[in-house]
Amino acid sequence: MSGLQFFWFLLIGVLFSGFFFLEGFDYGVGMAVQSLAHNEEEKDQIVATIGPVWDGNEVWLLTAGGAMFASFPYWYATLFSGYYLILLIILFGLIIRGVSFEFRHKVPVEKKQRWNWTLSIGSCMVPFFLGVMFISMVQGMPIDANGNMSATFTDYINVFSVVGGVAVVLLTYLHGLNYISLKTEGPVRERARNYAQFLYWVLYLGLVVFAVLLFFMTDFFKLHAATTLITLVVIVLLTVIAHLAVFKRKEMTAFIASGLSLVSVVILLFQGLFPRVMISSLGSKYDLLIKDASSTPYTLKLMSIIAITLVPFVLAYTVWAYYIFRKRIKQPVIVTGENNGR
Repeated sequence: MSGLQFFWFLLIGVLFSGFFFLEGFDYGVGMAVQSLAHNEEEKDQIVATIGPVWDGNEVWLLTAGGAMFASFPYWYATLFSGYYLILLIILFGLIIRGVSFEFRHKVPVEKKQRWNWTLSIGSCMVPFFLGVMFISMVQGMPIDANGNMSATFTDYINVFSVVGGVAVVLLTYLHGLNYISLKTEGPVRERARNYAQFLYWVLYLGLVVFAVLLFFMTDFFKLHAATTLITLVVIVLLTVIAHLAVFKRKEMTAFIASGLSLVSVVILLFQGLFPRVMISSLGSKYDLLIKDASSTPYTLKLMSIIAITLVPFVLAYTVWAYYIFRKRIKQPVIVTGENNGR
């Protein structure tokens, strides 16, 4: 494995980490529209917290997919062909979620509820099926010597993958609640805090179940025992920090800790994969390795120059955008076409 191959494997992990940290609270906010708000004014207030940033946050997913396509074409081919139906469901969730932001601002009040539901359902679908995809991937899929995946329903949907999907939904929902507490004033802020206080107890149980299944259903503890255990401990510690911060009303601390919990889950999965990018349940000889799945050295070198040049500007713009829209959202919220950040 070359240094550039490792660099791009690491960079794709960073891109997915950025996606889950930023888009994670977007999904949580979307789910909160129907589960947290009590009236249309509160729903408008909740949506306004992500109005200027949600579409920019989704770019991280597109960038991660594009980087995978360019740097690891064999990984991309196996993943996207083998998970075609799962990815189609994820795409459907992204579409209905995206149009919901637009239509809920334009339809009459009596028809607004259907788009509120569409927004919440789409925001729940995407993290759930992303969790199912990633967990089933690290569990191992039937991949042959040619990189073709011939999976059945139970390869995709099983106890471990469903637990992983639910865990990602719960983590993003809590991340969204922490963001709402950070960005709003009034009853919504207090309600988000109260919901989070309770749901963190549920998350503790979920983390225990997830860790047990990870031990029995993957080879992470066999191949990477120390790093796997350390990462799991970090996830638990970040969860405890976020929970305590919620009780102490330290909203920024809770938000950062919940975001870093999602980042730690990505780190857990990527360190468990290394030095592979896809795990075959048919035998380790069919695993797709980093060194075999990448593009040519020239392609990786050229892409590295472009990435090192452009990424700092993207990060600077992201920081600037969040700084501009840093103020809390109050009621009443006047919703117009300009609120979506376009």
